[in-house]
Amino acid sequence: MGLTKIMLGKYLELYYEECNIPNLKNKDVSGVNKDKEFFEPSNYVGSDTSKYKVVPPGCFACNLMHVGRDVVLPIACNHTKNNKFVSPAYHVFRFKKNKEILREYFFLCLKSYEKDRYFWFNTDGSVRDGMSWSDFTSVEIELPSLEIQKKYVDVYNSMIANQKAYESRLEDLRIVCDGHFDVVKKEKMVPLGTLIEKVDKRNSDGKYGIQDVRGIMNQKQFSETKANVESKDLTKFLVIDKDVFAYNSRTDGREMLVLAVNRCDKSVIVTWNYNAFRIRDEKRRMINTEYLYAFFKRREFDREVRFNSWGSSQELLSWDSLCDLNVPCPDINTQNSIAEINRVYLDRKDINDKLKSVIKDACSVLMKGSIEEAQKEA
Repeated sequence: MGLTKIMLGKYLELYYEECNIPNLKNKDVSGVNKDKEFFEPSNYVGSDTSKYKVVPPGCFACNLMHVGRDVVLPIACNHTKNNKFVSPAYHVFRFKKNKEILREYFFLCLKSYEKDRYFWFNTDGSVRDGMSWSDFTSVEIELPSLEIQKKYVDVYNSMIANQKAYESRLEDLRIVCDGHFDVVKKEKMVPLGTLIEKVDKRNSDGKYGIQDVRGIMNQKQFSETKANVESKDLTKFLVIDKDVFAYNSRTDGREMLVLAVNRCDKSVIVTWNYNAFRIRDEKRRMINTEYLYAFFKRREFDREVRFNSWGSSQELLSWDSLCDLNVPCPDINTQNSIAEINRVYLDRKDINDKLKSVIKDACSVLMKGSIEEAQKEA
């Protein structure tokens, strides 16, 4: 049969349904990340969400405005059985019934690096470097037969199934860790301020450069910064050594304390807008750094942070308010056990992230394989 060249617009149709719910919370709204997955909660939600769009099961959501900015087509398919809600800026669409292309093969095609580069090349050159719906639906792709499509989709799905099975065990570890905290919270509670001290070590000698700048993810981990820091004075940045915590005092729009600890031997630097602290030297026999980090990652801690935040246009958790929060301090052996569970959880989470990266790389290989197999059959 060989290959058939088709235009996407022949198989796609827009789906428009407003949710009509004016007070959706962050946890109710989804965004789409660079890995082409929905993520919850979204960082920013408007004051009136009634016009937010519904993404039914099996439908796609795509943010065409950010193709040029991210050099990626931010698109995701709702594989769940429940509706998702996205910003009005998204295009929501579904597949028309046809006998030429599988929905899953279409998504596999869009997850390849080659297609991301193609979409980026065809952005409109506006301030946002976005794409119009017309440009998106005008994209042409080459299709092998349905049999070949299904063959490569099955390979991809088996890889995803294995990764999801591994990921499901991660949740079990997190539950075990939280379960231990439910027990130790009955222990003696100690004010956090008696255990930690503020750190104000600056990059004054310029030892650390742009490659050492880090931001903090909502997952409470350091990440390479997305901000343009080339024009920034890096000598004012805070140096974060091993076992030092950094956090953003702003809590509005996130429902959490954006915090991370440097678990590596290599120091990094963060913006001076952050705060940094460490465990006092004389308290290191009393509190384990990894145990404290695991405590900070709990949802209950984030709820307490939000309750104790204050402000008007911006809500902040001041240093004094952070120090006033209480931490359960069981014996150090119990802390070490909880810290070990958390360490295993984080290490396995890193492995899971690498698995996802491998699968993403495999999309291009699978697409190439399906095209080459179709060409041989021609």
